[in-house]
Amino acid sequence: TGRMPQVPEWAVDATQGFHRLAEIIDQLKDRSLHFRTQWDLFRLVFGRDLPVAGGPLEAEEWDKDGQVYVRTLQGERVRSIEECVIADWLFYNGVDYAYARRHAFDAGTDEYRQYRPDFCYPGIALNHDHLAPEGHGQSPAPPAGHQRSHGTDRIETTSHELRTGELFLRLGDALSQRGLELDPNPDRELPEGGATPMPDTDLIGLVRTFISHAKSNGLHVQDMVERLRRLPEDHFKHRYRLFLELIIPILDGWDDALVAEGGIDFEDMLNQAAEHLEQGRYVAPFDLVMADEFQDASRARARLCRALVQAPGKHLFAVGDDWQSINRFAGADVSVMTGFLDWFGPGQVLKLEQTFRCPQALCDVSSAFVSRNPAQIPKQVHSLTPAYGAVLQAFQVASRDRLAGAVEQYLAQLHQQLLTGQVPPGHDGKVTVFVLGRYNADRAMLPTTWRARHGQHMEVSFLTVHRSKGMEADYVILPGMLDRRFPNARADDPVLALAMPDGDAYPLGEERRLFYVALTRARRSVAMFTVQGKRSAFLTELVNDGAVRVTSMAGETIHEQACPACKVGVIVPRTGPYGAFQSCSAYPRCEYKPPKTGGHAGLRTVAGA
Repeated sequence: TGRMPQVPEWAVDATQGFHRLAEIIDQLKDRSLHFRTQWDLFRLVFGRDLPVAGGPLEAEEWDKDGQVYVRTLQGERVRSIEECVIADWLFYNGVDYAYARRHAFDAGTDEYRQYRPDFCYPGIALNHDHLAPEGHGQSPAPPAGHQRSHGTDRIETTSHELRTGELFLRLGDALSQRGLELDPNPDRELPEGGATPMPDTDLIGLVRTFISHAKSNGLHVQDMVERLRRLPEDHFKHRYRLFLELIIPILDGWDDALVAEGGIDFEDMLNQAAEHLEQGRYVAPFDLVMADEFQDASRARARLCRALVQAPGKHLFAVGDDWQSINRFAGADVSVMTGFLDWFGPGQVLKLEQTFRCPQALCDVSSAFVSRNPAQIPKQVHSLTPAYGAVLQAFQVASRDRLAGAVEQYLAQLHQQLLTGQVPPGHDGKVTVFVLGRYNADRAMLPTTWRARHGQHMEVSFLTVHRSKGMEADYVILPGMLDRRFPNARADDPVLALAMPDGDAYPLGEERRLFYVALTRARRSVAMFTVQGKRSAFLTELVNDGAVRVTSMAGETIHEQACPACKVGVIVPRTGPYGAFQSCSAYPRCEYKPPKTGGHAGLRTVAGA
């Protein structure tokens, strides 16, 4: 066109992009009842994926015997995520159902124990059994023909039908043929005690990440449809199909918004530039191309770099640390670094293994942690930075509302050590402290009084871990080392596979690198804070490796006994109307109580005793 395209600010800035995308989605909802229905159906019913058929069940609740349960929108505890999806679909469609209700007649025989259908529909005398994958719980079927003699019909569904979506067509037909019409309503009031559905903000964020990767990889709608077709049948393909039905009009709306402003987004700009180079319409005059922070490169950026040096005699010099690749949500693809030679051909790899920030002991712990992922490039990090006391500490409080007070107490203790000369001052006379949160909401852990109390000797700042990358402080505080918070188990939705290459398949790989970044911001020491019975899986891993011990603020070592039922919570002392007892910290998610006679002495011992 002869005119340089412009990139609107909202297509670059993450916050503005999120709000612009939310506006586009709201406009689509206003224009199309079908889109609004599909959006809410996905959010309420299909917000989470199913484990691969035959894979382990991601439990949410346990009874006193360790039986796994999952909570539905209506509040029942069902035996599998598959049953939960069915129950939530029924609730969304206004179907009156009962879960695992004892049948009105006694089906118990020597061969068959009491029959409890997975679902029954009282108004139409229909029982429904879902054949879940082995190990995911299901009721025994009644004797053949037994129900008909009692005037009750029975329908049976399978895991395969659920994953393909056929189940919902069959079940809908079975209900309507018996006079029960579906009444889909996304605004139906959720009962107290029901599960929390996927928030709109989470789904918008997932869509934004998906768009970034789809454009970065140069994928068109037909490419994504083909990827869906090639997915193995043990995946929840119906969920992926529903998501694509949402993505297609949203992508069109995103591109229309760009055209309306005479603009282009960054991913399209990169891909179009690379195409000009690859087709020879433009010849780059550069003999050497240098790229920094290459661990954050998207495939579109990598493609452009490759195109710039495709002619003989041209070279690419890239610098990056795959251990710090933490921007997948913005399109970064760690496989560009870990598969560098596959992307760009033979070349020399130089490892910069000397650090001038962290003491060696902290380097050893953080390196071992991130290197658990075999896809990361192996390195041996060395440091000459001296250590001042313990490089890694972990403190535990009784409840979440005590975290902020514990952080304030830690700062007061550090300030006292500065005054007494136990620790030296920082480079400019003050020590610097980062309070690093997994989320912006963790800012509440930064004491508002720190400047008045300690400002003469300390400079304290709050940052999210993402924003702290490339920065450093003498001391780092991680105030939110809690289960389901850091790591965020929902950081990567499997539906992103439709827009991304295979890449890093290691569990929580991105969150593991993010934790590595948090640990390595410290020049001296890292202090982690957690809550009784809610320890982060990452903190537990460090404890099991002997890298750190968890103490009270007074320095007493805290040993926790894992709950034998759920293996998530820990046994804690409690007081009830009948006196003292012990139970799982995950209650009410887990109802386990150890026998009173056995007891669990020694939950806390004095350090060094």
